[in-house]
Amino acid sequence: MDKNTFTGLFLIMIVLAGSFYFFKPSEAEIKKESERIAADSTKKASAVTPAPQAAIATPAIDSTTLKGPFGSNISGTEQETVLENQNLKLTFTNKGGKILSVEVKGQKTFEGSPVVLFNGKQNKFGLNLNVGGKMVNTNDLYFTASKTASGVSMRANYTGDKYIEFLYDLKPSGNNVSLNIALNGLNQVVQGNTLALNWETTLLQQEKSIENEQRYSAPYYKYVTESPDHLNVAKDEKEELKEAKIEWISFKQHFFSAVLLPAVPFDKGELEVKVSTQPKEVKWYGANMQLPFNQLAAQNYAFTFYFGTNKFSTLKDQGHEIEKQVDMGYWPLKYINRFVVLPVFNWLESFGWGYGMIILLLTIALKVAMSPLTYKSYVSMAKMRILKPEMDVIKAKVGDDNPTLLQQEYLKLYKQVGVNPLGGCLPMLLQLPFVMAFFFFFPNLFELRGESFLWMKDLSTYDEFIKFGFTIPVIGNHLSLMCILMTISTLIYTYFNNQISGASGQMKYIGYIMPIVFLGVLNSYPSGLNYYYFLANMLTFAQQFAIKSMVDDDKIHKTLQDNKTKPAEQKKKGKFQSRLDDYMRQQQKVQIQKKKEK
Repeated sequence: MDKNTFTGLFLIMIVLAGSFYFFKPSEAEIKKESERIAADSTKKASAVTPAPQAAIATPAIDSTTLKGPFGSNISGTEQETVLENQNLKLTFTNKGGKILSVEVKGQKTFEGSPVVLFNGKQNKFGLNLNVGGKMVNTNDLYFTASKTASGVSMRANYTGDKYIEFLYDLKPSGNNVSLNIALNGLNQVVQGNTLALNWETTLLQQEKSIENEQRYSAPYYKYVTESPDHLNVAKDEKEELKEAKIEWISFKQHFFSAVLLPAVPFDKGELEVKVSTQPKEVKWYGANMQLPFNQLAAQNYAFTFYFGTNKFSTLKDQGHEIEKQVDMGYWPLKYINRFVVLPVFNWLESFGWGYGMIILLLTIALKVAMSPLTYKSYVSMAKMRILKPEMDVIKAKVGDDNPTLLQQEYLKLYKQVGVNPLGGCLPMLLQLPFVMAFFFFFPNLFELRGESFLWMKDLSTYDEFIKFGFTIPVIGNHLSLMCILMTISTLIYTYFNNQISGASGQMKYIGYIMPIVFLGVLNSYPSGLNYYYFLANMLTFAQQFAIKSMVDDDKIHKTLQDNKTKPAEQKKKGKFQSRLDDYMRQQQKVQIQKKKEK
């Protein structure tokens, strides 16, 4: 903005301010106008008499509808029926003849309330029937409820002895609910050769971090001949299930699931997921599955519901590979978790120790098992550190202008002393799958839910050491103390690792970047995971200290120098050395070719 423009705008502001001041109405004028407005309002109020507010009435149902399919069940009064056993409390409604809500007994939300998987009229479960060319949805019908010996019957009459019955059965214990749907006498009434089973529900928030809960929640399904699969966990998705035998579908939440297993597999269907934007709601799930219908005989459909926790062993007891919906990571991580980590964890759990102690012992067991690789890695890095003075001499002699020649000279030195420059990396790479496996193991481990250790009130979620009143990009709205300790220990580990390997230049500082990055990534992850990484770093310090006391640098230096004097035929040549020789020969050919071209 130039000087003239600024001056013009300034003068305009002065003119506007002056006009408001000099042309504002006097107090007498303001009073007179107020009295006029009041008089007009009184006049209008007396001229119009307000009609009494009409009561909100239920829309009348015409006689044609009442005479149509299930006309007597179209209207009614909603009533609830409760069934419960040691594990579940089920609330049924006669509006739709469905389960209205499910409470998993013995479990609490992060706020201390009972865990209710779903609740409310927005949840649906019923059949879509084509009756006389008109679509009838059982969710809209009022059923007649009656208690049975161990369950409840919901019946909607068509005419006479023709009816739909939903028969639910709940045993004294367990997380399974049996459902039998009977279409009695309707085989000549319902048209078509298939029925649509519609199931919709909205998952309610159970955990502290709804973002983490959304990350691990998705509808799952399993074809008879395949492993379980799921829809997208991060965004809305709708998927047509191909015409194959569908063994089961599951509305999986982070630590709880509602699974539907048909006695006869579904022919095909459709699954949908939508990420909810409403408070206290995780996601919306929808399923439309096709059931075969035979007009020559009465139809009965048997199902089993599982409502309960996502504890791996509990799901495994259900059969049908339902336990595979617990995310144990990608190949080969899931095999490490299922067949190595989980059995060891369950064995330690059998002693009745606290989960903080179990994680400590699990970490120690892993470090002991990996100690030969750790030792080999340490010795290899020590060799490279001892060779560094000789490498610096080579670098000073060759210079930085010819990196190819410099690398060739380094490789000659490695060959002379019998050192594998990758010897320190390979053992660490072999340990990496186990480190990554725990990244999936702890966030999906139901056993840690609600378990406390030290200041961490729940090992399955983050601990809030500092809670901000605002959100910081990457970090979030809090700081986790265990994540901070994990980051500090990783930085210290990086420092000592640089001392061992003799890293210099940019490589010396690259290792410090990742811990800072992981501070933002892992800050909202379970404190049990950060606790494991913290313990792993501390135990690595202890291992390296013990190994350092056993490794003699002077002895290693003497061995390397002795290798220089050995004849080539006495030196053991490994695969790496063979590749190294091939590489050097290729580089020599390239150099010779370049000289010829010049």
